[in-house]
Amino acid sequence: MLAAERYDRIVELVNATGSMRVSELSERCRVTEETIRRDLDRLEQAGRLKRSHGGAVSIKEDQPEIPYRVRETTQAEEKKRIALAAVSMIRPGDRILLDASTTAGYMAANMPDIPLTVLTNSIQVATELSSKDRIEVISTGGQLAGRSLSFVGPLAERSLETYHVDKLFLSCKGVHLESGGISESNELQARLKQKMVAISDQVILLADTSKFGVRAFARVTELGTVHAIITDQPLANDLIDRLSGHNIELTIV
Repeated sequence: MLAAERYDRIVELVNATGSMRVSELSERCRVTEETIRRDLDRLEQAGRLKRSHGGAVSIKEDQPEIPYRVRETTQAEEKKRIALAAVSMIRPGDRILLDASTTAGYMAANMPDIPLTVLTNSIQVATELSSKDRIEVISTGGQLAGRSLSFVGPLAERSLETYHVDKLFLSCKGVHLESGGISESNELQARLKQKMVAISDQVILLADTSKFGVRAFARVTELGTVHAIITDQPLANDLIDRLSGHNIELTIV
């Protein structure tokens, strides 16, 4: 594959999924990770994508949501490790809120059948939990977003205002420490997640390292509202220092 063809392929892959890691691009393009890093530097300079910690993200604004089944296979092992660490933070009797991320889907699949109340806007989460008799599942309802298998819109937002939860397990499209905080790819998801944060005592952010340094289209909340972050790889020292300044507990799995 010629360099120009590889550049086009990299941009195509990143735009299709929203973000990709260097290791994934190296495997897809059949070149070394060092070659991919140089390619990403050139593509960022050309304004065709944006570098992130450990990979690259699309610069297309207000991207349509990536289909759930595509997201489910993207960085799946990292998401599963994050999900297992998140499940370990749940205690019997908790009232928790799970968003419609694939990581939340993995959490639901690995949730022990203990007394819990789970509020969610995710069809996948509700389905995974349906066979667990001791878990009470409450769905927000609302406008169906078919690509993400989730409920969004005014009805879902009003439904959330009825409740109060102990813990929110939240994913996102981007985490930017200098500006913007947590962000999403579209306004409907961002508005709903703002409501989720507002009704939660504890906000636990589930974000693999490709999300850091990214500012997506729609802002969700400032980083100061987050109590804990679970991620998959060590972060740069300056990022760790900034998180410590916000009193955010960091877990690396």
